[in-house]
Amino acid sequence: MTRTAAGPRRAGPYAWMVLPLAGASQFMVILDASIVNVALPAVREELGFTPTGLAWVVNGYLLTFAGFMLLGGRAADLFGPRRMLAGGLVLFSVASLAGGLAATPGVLVAARVAQGVGAALMAPATLAVITTSFTEPKARARAFGIWSAAGGVGGTAGALVGGAITTGLSWRWVFLLNVPIGVVLIAVTVMSLAGTRAGRREPLDLIGAVTGTAGLAALVYGVMRSADHGWAAAQVYGPVAAGLLLLAAFLVVEARFAARPMTPLRLFRIRGVAAGNAMLLLFGGIAIAMWYFSSLFLQNVLGFSALQAGLGQTPAAVTFMVIARQAAALLPRIGARPLVLAGSAGFLAGFGWFSLAHADTGYVVGVLGPTLLIAAGIGLTFPTLMAAATAGVPEGDAGTVGGLANTAVQVGGSLGLAVLATATGYDVVFLMAAGLGLAIAVISLLLPAQPPAAVER
Repeated sequence: MTRTAAGPRRAGPYAWMVLPLAGASQFMVILDASIVNVALPAVREELGFTPTGLAWVVNGYLLTFAGFMLLGGRAADLFGPRRMLAGGLVLFSVASLAGGLAATPGVLVAARVAQGVGAALMAPATLAVITTSFTEPKARARAFGIWSAAGGVGGTAGALVGGAITTGLSWRWVFLLNVPIGVVLIAVTVMSLAGTRAGRREPLDLIGAVTGTAGLAALVYGVMRSADHGWAAAQVYGPVAAGLLLLAAFLVVEARFAARPMTPLRLFRIRGVAAGNAMLLLFGGIAIAMWYFSSLFLQNVLGFSALQAGLGQTPAAVTFMVIARQAAALLPRIGARPLVLAGSAGFLAGFGWFSLAHADTGYVVGVLGPTLLIAAGIGLTFPTLMAAATAGVPEGDAGTVGGLANTAVQVGGSLGLAVLATATGYDVVFLMAAGLGLAIAVISLLLPAQPPAAVER
């Protein structure tokens, strides 16, 4: 098969669909993490949720999404990214249909849990598709830029899309619209990935799968409960402690007992994988500080509605998309380290500026200016870190590494939300986020100084 510098490695009649497929799938996965937030009041009124139960319409998705990501990544390596992406899309679409038709709170929460599992199968598979299909550095960097921009737009579009759908149609269409989109993406997956590898015949590391998945789920569950109970409560430290113990057991199993480990620890000997995942963990907190807490600032301090807050974040989202594309073009020429350092400078300047904002500074000076700087930093760093965290990895481990990278971002976001929510003011939140940017800059010095060489397989 031939390969062009701008396209997938396997040139088939539908190869041009691979990148749009990966971007659209990632957009849908990230969008559904936030799109229901605006619809929650209508959901509560119609289905009769209790306040505690209503939170699980959001948490049920996030918990299984983060908890099953490592397993989803390994499954992509063992069974092939085509099967896992298609299977994840099927599960996600069926769960969306069930959520849109739900008549009771229990059905809707169960549907959201199933959606999260489907998303955990899809997200690593999209990264594996990019990593294995685009091997020439410029093409791969461009693909990561588009994939990152799609996910970033999905994360920021939730309030706008959810608000528009809930107001114009019904909260049920927040879920039901996923169904026809999912059907189209399933068909595109089957056609565009027909020539990709089918996986390899190896048994799944069941003990590693159980300890890793349960450990991540327990850790994220405990962190989620810290917002309501505080870190000293048994409802928090019990699950967190259990999660940490299970993850410790997972590392022991992977290092000493698993013949074919779910997450081979040898991968962390690759400098980009180790440093990239460490920075992605910190980046999760950066993203939460930017999109979540800036939205709260707009609503709680400046008095914006949820829809107005979404519109207020739109310039930053556009900036992110534009800069991410530029970063993708620069990455093969100058390497990851300069881009991450430049992005970290944007975090320090932007969050430092944002920490000075108050009700009297208004939107343009208090919010627009700093968020444009931060969004530029995100555009420079996110696709670069994803590329760095998956570079130099054998093709057979692409799904596993994709699962690791996605897990790092999701767990970092959960931990970041829990820690930043304990701050006593928005100024402290944004200064803490600036500190995360500084830490990313320091770790980035471990990345190779030179641009990546072509990876030929």
